[in-house]
Order: sequence, then C-alpha cells, then structure tokens
Amino acid sequence: MISGLGNSQSSTTTYKVVMPFYVYASLSFLAATILLFFSSSAFVQHYFHPKTLAITHSMALGWGTMIILGASHQLVPVLIERKLYSTSLALTSFALAAIGIPLLVYGFYNFDFGSLTQIGALLVIGAISVYLVNLLISMSKSQKENVHATFVFTATLWLLLTAVLGYLLIINFTHTIFSQDSLEYLPLHAHLGIIGWFLLLVTGIGSRLIPMFLISKYDNPKMLWWVYGLINTGLVLFVILFLFFPQKSLFLLPVILVIAGIVIFARFCYKAYRQRLRKKVDEQVKTSLLSVMLMLLPFIFLIPVIIMLLFSVENTKLVLAYGFCIFFGWITAIILGMTFKTLPFIQWNKTYHHKARSAKTPSPADLFNHSIFNYMVIVYLTGFVLFVTGILSANGIILKLASFILLLAAVLYNGNVFKILMHKAK
Repeated sequence: MISGLGNSQSSTTTYKVVMPFYVYASLSFLAATILLFFSSSAFVQHYFHPKTLAITHSMALGWGTMIILGASHQLVPVLIERKLYSTSLALTSFALAAIGIPLLVYGFYNFDFGSLTQIGALLVIGAISVYLVNLLISMSKSQKENVHATFVFTATLWLLLTAVLGYLLIINFTHTIFSQDSLEYLPLHAHLGIIGWFLLLVTGIGSRLIPMFLISKYDNPKMLWWVYGLINTGLVLFVILFLFFPQKSLFLLPVILVIAGIVIFARFCYKAYRQRLRKKVDEQVKTSLLSVMLMLLPFIFLIPVIIMLLFSVENTKLVLAYGFCIFFGWITAIILGMTFKTLPFIQWNKTYHHKARSAKTPSPADLFNHSIFNYMVIVYLTGFVLFVTGILSANGIILKLASFILLLAAVLYNGNVFKILMHKAK
C-alpha cells in the first residue's frame, strides 16, 4: 500500500467515485492539445481570443480541476480520518461538471454567450457547490484539525467565487450588469481561479503528497500556515486593489506576498526532500518537484507586464506566455507526476486488495509503463519550452511544431492512463 494514501479502508473513497474524474481529465487534456494544434495561430493574436478562451477553459476545468477533484475525493478522507460524507454527491458533482464543461468550451470557441454557454456555467457552479457541501459535511464530522484540509476547503470557496464571477461575465456580454465590459474584469476572474483555486490547492495537497511519496518524516505545519496566510492575504489584497484602488503600481504588493508564499512552499518541499528516507527518487516525484520550480516561472512574465502597464503599455505576448506557463506549465507538470503515483494505487486497491495477503501481487508501480512515462516527460518539456518560445517570437511555425509535440505528450499520457485502467488481475 502506498505510504498513507489509503491508511484505512474505512476512510478510503471507492474507486467508482474517483476514476471517472481521472478518465475525464485525461481525455480533456487530449482534447485541449488537439484544440491547441488546430488553433496555435491564436497565440500570435490578443489573449482575449475565442480559441484561446476555449483552450484555457479546457485546461483549467476539464484537465486541472477535474483531476484535482478526483484526487481530493481520495485524499481528503485520509486527511480528516473520516469517510467521505456522500458518494452520491461526489458522482452528482462529476455529472454536472462533465456536462457543463463542454458547453462552456463550445460557447467560448464559437464566441457564443447564449443560453447553452450560460447553462454550462450554471452546471459548473452546481458541480462546485455540491462538492463544497460534501466537503463541508465530511470535515464537520471529523475531530481532526488538518492544515491540508483547510487549504482544500478555502481553495474550493475561491473556486466557487471564480465560477460565479465567470457566469456573471458571460451574462454581461448580452445584458449589462457591470459598469464596464467583461474584458475589464478578466484579470480578476483569472486570478481568483489561478491563485485562489489552483495555487492554494496545489500547495495544500502537494505539501502532503510530496513528503508522503518521498517517505519523508519532515512536517512543519507552522510553515504551511505561513504559506496559507501569504497566498490568501495576497489574493484578498489583489481583489481590494482591483475593485477600489486600481493604481497599477500597487499590484506589485500582492504579487510579492504570493511569491513569498511560493518560496516558503518550495523551501518546505526542499526540506522534505533533504530529510527523505527513500534516497532514490522516482521519475514521477521528480516531475512533481519540477512543477514546484515552475510555479515561479509565470511571475517572470507577470512582473514586466505590471511594470509596462504603469506606462500604459500592454504586451500581449507576455500575457499569453504568463497564462500558458500556468496551465501548461506547473499545473500540468504536477498532474503528470502525481497521476502515476495516485492512479496506480487506486487501480491496485480495486484489483488486488482482497488478494494482497493470500497471493503474490504486482506493486502499483508495475501497472504502468515507466519508459513511456519518461518519454512523455521529455516530449512534454520539449513542447512546453518550444511553445513559450513561439509565443514570445510570434513564430507560427514554432507554435505549430510545439503544439504537435504537446499533443504527442497527451497521447502518451492517455496511453499510460488507460493501461492502468485496463489492468486485470494476474
């Protein structure tokens, strides 16, 4: 059994809840890279482009959010040492999101903000709300206070706020409800999701999973509370400045706070690495650790963007590179690594749990092809670096080549995922 991911069968969520999220996310990653390949030319235009919006939401919702929701249904019960309150609510959350996300992506791709797109947004809001209720009731029944669970719950609140604002911005295209165009509120919507949902969630869960998979005894809740405080303070300050004090120079303050939180999180991971009991670190954990370093990469583009805005200059290339580094950079990197640490265990537990003590069984790591995983990481990093280069140079040929390479990485990823899912007992 993988160190702590399923310490107790009584607190482990059934695979019937978790696996649909993984499958959907895997196919969404493939779909997003297909869209990227056929729409790579959009990345030499303005970032508010229908195809760019479609790709962004495919990655943010279909890929990142769905796999995080699936993994959290498995991990949160372990953190709070209580069973998930309701598997029915979990499956309802999946169904609502699974229907809503394609409607949203279709609407963005066609720049159609009519009833179908609005229904898609409402379904996604419903999915998040159901997940939040399930999480809240599960945590309320637990007697254990856990910093990681607090990260997850707070991040979900930010996600709900992100989705509600997104829905209002969709309505604002056809019925004026804000004082300005929806484009003006796009930075607020984006950063509620990027910082509040993804960054807070990844640091919260990552600070549990990385030491676990390193077999490290390092634990420092005080350091994690600092990470939690800095990221949330930075985001709240950003919201206040955006709405009431929109002087561009002030936006550097929340950026500094968030960077400080990331640096402390990186230090936490480094200490866990140094104090690991398992000296040999497998490629999956290395990929996840790489994602920690990639967290700081978007700020290399964000800070110049803010500085240039002080002089009323908008650099579209830097904004596109910033967004790409988030969704195809650190979010994708940590998912690529953690998928092959968590999904094999879930499939192994499904297939071999009742046979573990009576017969020799393969280890979870035997359920996927390690050579394909290594090739996937190399292909992914190559495609990622080339695509960022293509954005900055506005070179369509490089973008097309890079998008094809990223599509190949998604194919390799899906091949390995379905190899795990189709594994039968031997």
